[in-house]
Amino acid sequence: MSTAIVENDIHPTAVIEPGARLGTGIRIGPYAIVGAEVEVGDGSVLHSHSVIGGRTRIGPKNEIFPFASIGLRPQDLKYGGEPSELVIGSGNVIREHVTMNPGTQGGGMLTKVGDGCLFMVASHVAHDCMIGDQVIMANNATLAGHVEVGDCAILGGLSAVHQFVRIGKHSMVGGMTGVEHDVIPYGSVMGDRARLSGLNLVGVKRRGFSREDINSLRKAYRQLFANEGTFQERLEEVARDFDGVAPVMDIIEFIRSDSSRAICQPREATD
Repeated sequence: MSTAIVENDIHPTAVIEPGARLGTGIRIGPYAIVGAEVEVGDGSVLHSHSVIGGRTRIGPKNEIFPFASIGLRPQDLKYGGEPSELVIGSGNVIREHVTMNPGTQGGGMLTKVGDGCLFMVASHVAHDCMIGDQVIMANNATLAGHVEVGDCAILGGLSAVHQFVRIGKHSMVGGMTGVEHDVIPYGSVMGDRARLSGLNLVGVKRRGFSREDINSLRKAYRQLFANEGTFQERLEEVARDFDGVAPVMDIIEFIRSDSSRAICQPREATD
């Protein structure tokens, strides 16, 4: 049994440069531009005046809104024209004026975006960033170069993340927050300079985490950021006490995976 191929719907004013590779069932609106080294997956929609350039691979069923600038030259003075890439997964929504840049020689030559993300108006993904699945970046949220964002993280409007910072999965960055240090998985940070304000309990509840896991996260958080002992001692205690509790171990492994980096701390120690 054969499967019918859905034809592309490309507006006559759109510019598709020779060499661009288009899947099937794609819609491209007026005055959109697709560069010669771009690949667009099946069922994607490129609205009017969107610009896709550079060595950019876009998976299936993405929707890119007007005036988005995707895959053009990184905003990095060290960039020397190297053939770096931007790879975008499937099912993402990229709203108006969003900018995403490819990687650089100093960062692995790749910027990567996962699946099912929402990038709201004027959010920015800089060179060499690694974005997980189902991430939400609200209006004007911005990432500097080499930032890692874990699955299901949410970055509030007008937030800004410093280069090389890691944002753990299921975490929440409040609006207008400047993030200089790593954010633990499931953590919630806010403030002019980000401080931990607790756990992203609303997020984990919405994601269907069990009551037992949520209670374990709360107990582990209090223990990890208590006043007694050193942070390293408390880290080892939490690792022993909650061994086998997956969400807690996500936090432990996140901290252990790069001991050279500081993490966001609460403004005051937890009781």
